[in-house]
Amino acid sequence: MFSPTPDIPEDKVRFREVVLGGASWSHVLKRGSTMRIIDPHGGTNVSALFFNFELMVERYNMSDTLKAQHVAYLTTGRALYSDMGRILVSITDDTSGWHDTICGHSTAPLVERKYGKASFQEHRNKYHRNGRDSFLVELGKYGLGAKDLVPNANFFSKVTVDDTGGLHFDESHAKAGAHVDLRAGLNTLVVLNTCPHPLAPSGTYDPKPVHLVVYSSEPAGPEDVVRKFRPENDRGLILTDRYFM
Repeated sequence: MFSPTPDIPEDKVRFREVVLGGASWSHVLKRGSTMRIIDPHGGTNVSALFFNFELMVERYNMSDTLKAQHVAYLTTGRALYSDMGRILVSITDDTSGWHDTICGHSTAPLVERKYGKASFQEHRNKYHRNGRDSFLVELGKYGLGAKDLVPNANFFSKVTVDDTGGLHFDESHAKAGAHVDLRAGLNTLVVLNTCPHPLAPSGTYDPKPVHLVVYSSEPAGPEDVVRKFRPENDRGLILTDRYFM
């Protein structure tokens, strides 16, 4: 059963999609639209990269995103900046409350060490996938590759930092039914996978699915939650608007 979205008018919905656990997916999210990512069961992780589809050398920049907004994680009001100072997507609504963007993605050796080896040759579609290989498969569809892998966002995963710099994955953060809304500032290529977070606990390999809803949305107005979060975001939105003038 697909997650209900009573707050989104049906005539605004462009399409719905289910991404299975451990799968990868991509789409060009057009300016004037928003994508809702829903964690239907709780405990999913969505690793995601973002590119300006019209200028693929322009892509998500984690360090600028955090520095510009004086933050260490993503939630409502935050913008995800490109390396050219424009806003690829903005978070206009979030019921999860914390999304990691400092820990990167899982790799084949990491997944094998934590969950055991399960190859495609032996397990077919139940083989153990990892974030890096899933990104590379999806990026290849657009002529991109390993050189285009940059620090990614991890939606629905919370990681805290202690006084010694140690990173801690918060298992209690999972919320069944949580969602996050990403509003496109540019025509943004979204490349994502639902492979385990690199700091997720060891045990049974059981990545969770997500539900996606892409719907038409209005541009940021004067009182927009992202514009009001930081003065830097107002400048980022203005710079993004000028790209289309």
